[in-house]
Amino acid sequence: MERCDELLSPVVRDTEVTRAARRRSTNKKVFFPSSPCEVSGASTTPARPQLLNRTPGSLLKHSFTPLIKRHPDVSAILSTGGKSPRYSQTPARLGNLSTNLDDSDWTNTLYLSPQQSGLVDSSFTEDVTMSAVMLKEDDPGEAASFSMFPEFLQSYLRHSSSAIFDLIEEYETICEEQVGMLKKIVTRATPGQQKFSQTASMLWLLQQEMVTWRLLTSLYRDRIQSALEDDVMIDAAAPSESEKVIVENLFQRDSLVRQSQIVVDWLETIAKDEIGDFSDNIEFYAKSVYWENTLHTLKQRRTPSHAGFSRPLVTELDPDAPVRQKLPLADLDREDDIRMLKYLFTLIRAGMTEEAQRLCKRCGQAWRAATLEGWKLYHDPNISGGVELQPVEGNPHRCVWKTCCWRMAEDEQFNRYERAIYAALSGNLKQLLPVCDSWEDTVWAYFRVLVDTLVEQEICSSGTALHQLEELPREYLEANWTLERVFEELQATEKKRVLEETKEHYHVIQKFIILGDLDGLMEEFSDWLSHGKPALPSHLLRFMTHLILFFRSLGMQTKEEVSVDVLKIYIQVLVSKKHTDLIAFYVSHLPADMAIAQYSEFLECVTETDQRKHCLELAKEAGLDVAAVTKTVVENIRKRDADDFSHHDLALDSGTSEEDLRKIDVIDWLVFDPSQRAEALKQSNAIMRKFLGSKKHEAAKEVFAKIPEDSMREIYKQWEAQGMDIPLPAEDQNAIREHLCIRAYLEAHEAFNEWFKHMNSPPQKPTLSSQAKFTETVAHEMKEKEYELDCRNWKGRLEALADDVRDRIYNVLLFVDGGWMVDVREDAEADPERSHQMTLLRRLCLPMMAFLLHSVLHSTEQHQECLRLADIVSSEQQKLYQVFSKEELRKFLRKLRESSLLLLDKDLDPLGYEIQS
Repeated sequence: MERCDELLSPVVRDTEVTRAARRRSTNKKVFFPSSPCEVSGASTTPARPQLLNRTPGSLLKHSFTPLIKRHPDVSAILSTGGKSPRYSQTPARLGNLSTNLDDSDWTNTLYLSPQQSGLVDSSFTEDVTMSAVMLKEDDPGEAASFSMFPEFLQSYLRHSSSAIFDLIEEYETICEEQVGMLKKIVTRATPGQQKFSQTASMLWLLQQEMVTWRLLTSLYRDRIQSALEDDVMIDAAAPSESEKVIVENLFQRDSLVRQSQIVVDWLETIAKDEIGDFSDNIEFYAKSVYWENTLHTLKQRRTPSHAGFSRPLVTELDPDAPVRQKLPLADLDREDDIRMLKYLFTLIRAGMTEEAQRLCKRCGQAWRAATLEGWKLYHDPNISGGVELQPVEGNPHRCVWKTCCWRMAEDEQFNRYERAIYAALSGNLKQLLPVCDSWEDTVWAYFRVLVDTLVEQEICSSGTALHQLEELPREYLEANWTLERVFEELQATEKKRVLEETKEHYHVIQKFIILGDLDGLMEEFSDWLSHGKPALPSHLLRFMTHLILFFRSLGMQTKEEVSVDVLKIYIQVLVSKKHTDLIAFYVSHLPADMAIAQYSEFLECVTETDQRKHCLELAKEAGLDVAAVTKTVVENIRKRDADDFSHHDLALDSGTSEEDLRKIDVIDWLVFDPSQRAEALKQSNAIMRKFLGSKKHEAAKEVFAKIPEDSMREIYKQWEAQGMDIPLPAEDQNAIREHLCIRAYLEAHEAFNEWFKHMNSPPQKPTLSSQAKFTETVAHEMKEKEYELDCRNWKGRLEALADDVRDRIYNVLLFVDGGWMVDVREDAEADPERSHQMTLLRRLCLPMMAFLLHSVLHSTEQHQECLRLADIVSSEQQKLYQVFSKEELRKFLRKLRESSLLLLDKDLDPLGYEIQS
């Protein structure tokens, strides 16, 4: 037994290293998304603190931080406090990864627990409650993201006078907060339900928007800085034996390599967001003994008691043994190696090389950590002299190391992820691409190799390389990489998933941002809008709109037609989602005429008075022409009915339709502002002309009632306030006169209706039954007396009403200064439609007024007054006969004949005078 105890594995084999336990552990390991829609609650770190301001990622990450010489003062523009933003990290908020971490507890310092980070507070409960509430919505993702529309506008307004990149970073922050909320909702939703897929889609969309804002900030900070430094002469770099100095100078002067590195950094921050917490992942293989299971098996085989079949295993445990002997490791060790290499590549992909080295050392593979160290650029500060001897940096044999990495990447005996790790370090694109299954991974591979190639070409061309890279392929050293070529190669990939992802809206946008091809981006926008179906997501339209505003803020030319189309469709989205307070701002970025038309169209649907006032205030704040907008709203609604006037007769008035009510209601838009009273008169006159022509007198009265009584006085007051000594403009003066004409007509019509109603409701004469009793007879006599009194009152009221009707109709027929509906000022701007309508109204209304007056006079036996009406109609001063048709004149003469006959019956002459004997 003692002998057996001595032969056990030197490391205690508890449950965590059993095959089943390891499989259970893999369920909560690093998140490797297989598709854009695949989400997990643990797919990103809970918090993302700020990274160091350095040039991270890829080959040159830890070797240098380029310094820009003779910077112009651009702090006010770029908001960097006087520091050049060119190499400042993208706002990934992922923690200071260069913190001194000992090998025993690096995960605890890198990823804080909720208690350490202060995440356990009341906000956690609020988030849980909020996500539960959102899950009750039909589309939780859309409901949870509803607030982003006003938040983006508020951010824009807050930063309108400050640095533009502060605004873009705030956009990213808004998206990041929303992504966090959606992740909580996704974790609570039931997979497979429509709600889950909708929310997951929204989550992916906003994640893509977040990282796109991040890319935009990093790239355009550098591009603007470069543009500002175009006129600044940079001294030619002196020849140097230092690779580090050579590459620093390269980054300083070459925008291609610099911006390509920015893209690499950006893609690595995306991977870092998704990498998750490694503290659980490393526990089961973080042992002090390397390949412990193989070691344990080999020790067992050396014991005399060992018997039975023995499968082939390596007999030596140095790192090269499996390749050299071409024999396998123990199954568990091989699984550990495969899993660990995948994790290591994930760390390299995320730009976390130092963490990959720490992980290697923790797992007993310090030799592998050393292989990840050789990329550092050589620099000997002592060459230039100095008082004190300084340590040498980097790898003086980097060329040899790189050649070895290239060969390892080419060797098919190694695991695919191990080959990919060394392919990334050596710039071997062919061996790196097989493990890149997504658009982001593939673009990262191309740009990492692009930067690597340009750096090596620069070092070789400087003539100071310690060793020429003769053993690397010529096509690598002589590759002519450009940004355009990268995306051409991407389009030629055979991976179906990558090809599909290249068509995703945000990946297309990211591509053109990287290329700096604004015209190409605008053309893509145009294509998306022209297709129409399926409709673009509302949040994508919000992003497109604010992206255009960003480019405009930088003074960059965007295609006007496309920009306008994007804004118009986004405005339609805001209208449909009832974001009333946001619309005016975006409308104000349209061309002036289009802005007026667009906002007017929106206001047509606003019916509440308080809401109308609020919308006009917003329009004024946004700089819109409020007077033109309200005028357009009224004209749009009143011109929808193109029916012409109909001829009058004495039939009943036409009823008021729903469309009529809209025309009546629309006048309110012009009475809020006293300075628009003249326009209110003109528009109300136009509406009332149509109503009068259609015999809709009640509708016309309602329009008339909308105009404040002090409007004419207000018009003169506004004119005088402008310091004008000349008379009112002809258009305003004619509008006032027309308003008075319509008032006279409506008053006459109302007076006639009141008279007609009174005439047809005389007192009812009481009746007495032939068999009435005495008391009933007495009561009847009293009722007759009351009846006689009522009759006298009724006749008196009728005469008074008849006189009122006569006077008011005469006010119409004998309207001063040229007649009813005739302009006094002829120097006004020509308006053929108005002139035509006024002429028609004279022909329609004046004959009717004459017939109504004759009817009143004839019914009240004022026959002589009826004949006086003939004098008025035939008068050359008024020329009313000209508005009568032939049929109307014949009808009018017949009525005069009837009055004359009645006068003859009273022994008077036909004109109503006494006959002289």
